[in-house]
Amino acid sequence: MTSATTPLIRLERHADGVVEVVLDRPEAMNAVSTAMATALRGAGEELRDDTSVRAVVLSSSHPKAFCVGADLKERNSLSDDELRAQRPGNRVAYRALLDLPVPTVAAVGGFAMGGGCELALTCDLIVAGEGAVFALPEVSVGVIPGAGGTQLLARRVGRSRAADAVFTARRLDAQEAYRIGLADRVVQDARDGALELAAGIARHSPIGVRNAKAAMRVGLDLPLDEGLDVEDARWHDTAFSADRAEGVRAFAEKRAPRWPGLG
Repeated sequence: MTSATTPLIRLERHADGVVEVVLDRPEAMNAVSTAMATALRGAGEELRDDTSVRAVVLSSSHPKAFCVGADLKERNSLSDDELRAQRPGNRVAYRALLDLPVPTVAAVGGFAMGGGCELALTCDLIVAGEGAVFALPEVSVGVIPGAGGTQLLARRVGRSRAADAVFTARRLDAQEAYRIGLADRVVQDARDGALELAAGIARHSPIGVRNAKAAMRVGLDLPLDEGLDVEDARWHDTAFSADRAEGVRAFAEKRAPRWPGLG
């Protein structure tokens, strides 16, 4: 495993193309400051262009918190004009994770509050530790979820369940999050579970996995006929790739595939 350190974010590279993005501002329980948003954006942009990456895990260096959301101390010091100026950078930071072309897994141990819950929602899959707590409490402090919460949660759990969480600002424990579909798995240790899941994903065809994600992402909000056309285009991209040839050959030879991938 190798690691690289940037301000407030740590990238750790595991075997087989799994990269861990570690939220590393433990003294503030990973509250997202302007500087941390900039670091998230940089990490996302670096991983987006790295064809060796097969899966990403988003985790935390704090034992009791994934991320407690926006840095309210910093936010309280901003004028209205400064808050407006900060907004575009924050949006880009969250989109940098949301738009990664490979599967992403959030490892949520402890608190995922507000923008922290929204960070988890940018990921394709959410693995919750037994002590995880999720909430979108923004209406209780006079704002609304503004990093994708109103859109991503509704798409994940349905409008009425999202409305319940957003309008009441209440906290959801790991089991309730799993029951409504916010969390995909509940395990004893979120990081271990997320890394295990990512490693399983990374064993499969890099081209196939990327194209499957793209087909689901693009087709989700399209009418069915259009979505099936998107799937067909991605099928062609995969079916005539070197990965497909190697996959068929490996199956016939009864061995593990050695994926050519994206080079």
